[in-house]
Amino acid sequence: MNDMSGHGNGMAAAPATMNSTGMIHRHKMMMHMTFFWGKNTEVLFDGWPGKNNTGMYVVALIFVFVMSALVEWISHSRIIKPGASNVAAGLIQTFMHAIRVGVAYMAMLAVMSFNGGIFLASIAGHSFGFLVFGSRVFRKTEIPYSVKTSDLPPMACSC
Repeated sequence: MNDMSGHGNGMAAAPATMNSTGMIHRHKMMMHMTFFWGKNTEVLFDGWPGKNNTGMYVVALIFVFVMSALVEWISHSRIIKPGASNVAAGLIQTFMHAIRVGVAYMAMLAVMSFNGGIFLASIAGHSFGFLVFGSRVFRKTEIPYSVKTSDLPPMACSC
């Protein structure tokens, strides 16, 4: 299927912008619409990690990994003390939910760069986070099924 530029290479046409003199310019960076491998990509922010910058690409991979692990930590954490007032507990739950959803959406937007390395970093971060914070691997005692293990309900897809 061809894009608007007629090239049919799986990349969307770069948007045209107009400068103060009225001249139209095209941006150099194209957005992939299919998965690809390589370090020349943009993740979350314009121009980041940049072209031919392996170090910043590795930083982007680590950033996405940590964001994904953070979502799992927040999802399985117990911050509210038993016996806390309902208002205080509700405010803490709301704040934790907002942070979890915000970080999860940031991880999702990073994956939408369609970069294979970013995708794998996100999956690895979620897997590592679940292994450490959600699984029974590091628990000393088994928690009965009826006992609440998190302050937040499980994440649900709104698809």
